[in-house]
Amino acid sequence: MPQARRKTPFSGKAKKQQIQNKKQNKTLLLSSSANTENYDVLAVNYQPNRAQGRGESNRYALKFYRESDADVKIKKEEALKGLNPVSPKQMEIDPTDFYPLELSFPKRPPWNFDMTPAQLDAQEQRYFREYVSGIQSSPLWKEMSYFELNLETWRQLWRVLEMCDILLLIVDVRFAGMMFPPSLYEFVVKEEKKDMILVLNKIDLVPPVVVAAWKRFLTAAYPGLRVVYFTSCPGYNLVGASADKAGLLVRRRKGRQRMCAEGATQILETCKDIVRGAVDLSSWEKKIKEETDLEFEEGGTEVGESIVQKADTSFFRHERFKGGVVTLGCVGQPNVGKSSLMNAIMGKKVVSVSRTPGHTKHFQTIFLTPQIRLCDCPGLVFPSKVPRSIQILMGSYPIAQLREPYTTVRYLAERLELPRLLRIDHPENDDSWSPRDVCDGWAKKRGYLTAKAARLDTYRAANALLRMALDGKICLWLPPPGFADDREKLESCEEIEYIKWVQALSGDTVAESLSDSETEKQSESDGEEESESESAEETTSIANKFAALANE
Repeated sequence: MPQARRKTPFSGKAKKQQIQNKKQNKTLLLSSSANTENYDVLAVNYQPNRAQGRGESNRYALKFYRESDADVKIKKEEALKGLNPVSPKQMEIDPTDFYPLELSFPKRPPWNFDMTPAQLDAQEQRYFREYVSGIQSSPLWKEMSYFELNLETWRQLWRVLEMCDILLLIVDVRFAGMMFPPSLYEFVVKEEKKDMILVLNKIDLVPPVVVAAWKRFLTAAYPGLRVVYFTSCPGYNLVGASADKAGLLVRRRKGRQRMCAEGATQILETCKDIVRGAVDLSSWEKKIKEETDLEFEEGGTEVGESIVQKADTSFFRHERFKGGVVTLGCVGQPNVGKSSLMNAIMGKKVVSVSRTPGHTKHFQTIFLTPQIRLCDCPGLVFPSKVPRSIQILMGSYPIAQLREPYTTVRYLAERLELPRLLRIDHPENDDSWSPRDVCDGWAKKRGYLTAKAARLDTYRAANALLRMALDGKICLWLPPPGFADDREKLESCEEIEYIKWVQALSGDTVAESLSDSETEKQSESDGEEESESESAEETTSIANKFAALANE
């Protein structure tokens, strides 16, 4: 162990010179960062190394390119400009607009059994460096958004794609077109000749007509793609599912969850159609019926044979339905609800969940029944042209580490009437709103003040708004092309009633109004800090103890 360096005297004059040099270097970096070709890589969920233990905690850390200081400064200045509302027609999106044909995802390079592990590792490292360099030198680079730069995480995807018989691609239905990479569909369905099921998750956050529109569009655009609906928050798993008068959604999950039988039944029936008797799925069907008959299933994590965490990412030779077992691979971007889907299918907690992107570090093998195996892959941000402001709303980037949140607030405010939803007044009693005004108005209403000068804490308010949008309290959804023209026709189709059945909507779970105090109390408790605990998705009901005083 090297000895500590001998301490040397450090005068006040030398300290002053050090501070001046540091300030000068920072100024020079700001002026030259716009023209530099060296891109800093930021590990957004980096954990401090610990002396004890053999594992490397940062092996699977999310890695993205860091924004330059000049870009951040420009965006902060643009936050003072007024909002330009967007029409419903302009909100329609097409996946091909964000995933051009020439932009694919990294695939495992060819190999043979004569290669040693060291040779294979070196080949994959070289391939990935060339892949990233090729993107940087392409004309698409200036339009690129955040995407995963950690080779270890891509190796997890390669392993899951090789192991699975059926791939479940989970997307958040609010941003379905921006979370569905066509290159993954081309690789799985056309190259690997495997079946792919697209799971539209979180359908409880959007109107049923939007869910039906996305299914119709995706099945028509991508032949052979099967689309199912899912939500881990059906009506019977919520406590007083409600919305306030302005439109903010407040969902309170019960501490004990029942299996989401409606969504699980859809996936079961689709798998039955795929395997066609090659695998006995009766045990899965029996489990769903048993869970449906139970009032509640106690939460708990299964151990032993049920969960096996895999650290090996070497090549896996696939055999379809080997040993009478069907393997379902779960893939998706961060925060789409992959782990929540697996917990909901099981009817108990078997995978830890969190709002923080990158919480799932490596893929986990979970046996639903002796014949059904689930593989959970870490959340992956695929290379795309999705605007970075939307990626924040999608949950692909941690809000707590966002350097400039106002661009995302602008995107949100131009598509939703935030002043009306939040019931805020303009801080300067003006009629025109800017992203900064919206944040200041929310900070004033919530009492967010800086510690020293007691000014409005705009940054804290912006982060709180983005967390509310991520959780679905401020609900923005983007429809597929042609939705505005075909909405009336879609509202009368039979699929709407089926979607409501999956949502478990009934007369007992119709949205009811909350008082202002309850809504703001819920927003305060859920929006101030981003939970990284394993139970971040299970929130308890909050009672207002002073509600009785309001009537006196």
